[in-house]
Amino acid sequence: MGHIKYASDVGAPVEVAFSYTDNHLFVPDWMFGVAEFEPAGDVDRGLGAVYDTTAKVALWHLGTACEITEYRRNVVIGYTLRGRLSGTLTLRFDPLGYGRSVLTSEAEYAPPRGVLGRLCSGLVDSAVRKALRRTESQLRREIEEFHGTDLVGRIA
Repeated sequence: MGHIKYASDVGAPVEVAFSYTDNHLFVPDWMFGVAEFEPAGDVDRGLGAVYDTTAKVALWHLGTACEITEYRRNVVIGYTLRGRLSGTLTLRFDPLGYGRSVLTSEAEYAPPRGVLGRLCSGLVDSAVRKALRRTESQLRREIEEFHGTDLVGRIA
């Protein structure tokens, strides 16, 4: 299992950062490669919520299911992708003080299988690392814009 982890500080309190991230309508704005993110059932947030997700991979649009498999209000949200694209994205929120918080992004994914997969494992690792970095960076910017602060936490 591949594992990548990044942490950054966000110019917004944990409650604001979590509220923004918890709203499924905003997911395509910050999650790299996601074009659509719609609830598949009656539950649209919290543990067990399932979403129909359309991911953009190069020229293809792949449909996959995404389920929230870890959820503690103002602490953590864990997304699990099931289907052709599979893996987990876990977002943790910790208070930093002075209206700031720490966002920790972790991705776990299955490495490619077979001989060809092993030959391409370095490319896959690099692509996942880049996608997680973009997701984390975009989420941080979106949260700060949502909160009305700039990168260093001043009122915009």
